[in-house]
Amino acid sequence: MGGVATLLLLRHGRTTANADGGLAGRQPVELDDTGRAQATAVGERLRGLPLAAVVTSPLIRCRQTLELALPQASPTVDEGLIECGYGSWEGQPLKKLAKEPLWPVVQQHPSAAIFPGGESMAAMAARAVAAVRTWDARITAEHGPEAVWLACSHGDVIKAIVADALGVHLDLFQRIVADPASVTAIRYTPLRPFLVRLNDTGGDLAALVPPPRKRRRAAKSTDSDAAVGGGAGAAR
Repeated sequence: MGGVATLLLLRHGRTTANADGGLAGRQPVELDDTGRAQATAVGERLRGLPLAAVVTSPLIRCRQTLELALPQASPTVDEGLIECGYGSWEGQPLKKLAKEPLWPVVQQHPSAAIFPGGESMAAMAARAVAAVRTWDARITAEHGPEAVWLACSHGDVIKAIVADALGVHLDLFQRIVADPASVTAIRYTPLRPFLVRLNDTGGDLAALVPPPRKRRRAAKSTDSDAAVGGGAGAAR
């Protein structure tokens, strides 16, 4: 998988709304004590990675996560990574929302879900995928195929990006999990994306950094090919 950058998708740490069972949406909810601890812990895992860029949703819970995880970074805000606009659902308890007629649509047919006074899930997925693919192409062009970059966003946004990478319909994205402070890694090759890690909440991330260029062969058209049989993994 030479010739492409590596995207690390980081979900923000747990918030007060997560802990209370509410739907935060775009409200300015902040990390709770557990979320702050999660952000600090993922920072230890990210320490030492040569991040070419750090991009974030504008919401405070993402910015707080990065302040704790990567205090030396200067994140760039991208509105394309903002949480789905849940409209009048925002701030409501999930238990109450589960009784709404729209709830089964969100669960079973999310591509048709349009939140009252808010955004459709399809629109959320389209602008989030466009944002990360645009950033990835730019970073690959500017920093080369060894580049690793990070985008901090939200659960449904990350799930939608993963669904696109897997080539599955948005209606299947509820099968994907993105826990608070989890890391998901994707590489976008010319032919197809590769999902390298999903919902990773522990362990070493150093293996996600490509080896130096001098140890890599020249890029070939087969860089987009999957390894038949599974391949040898990231060991080097």
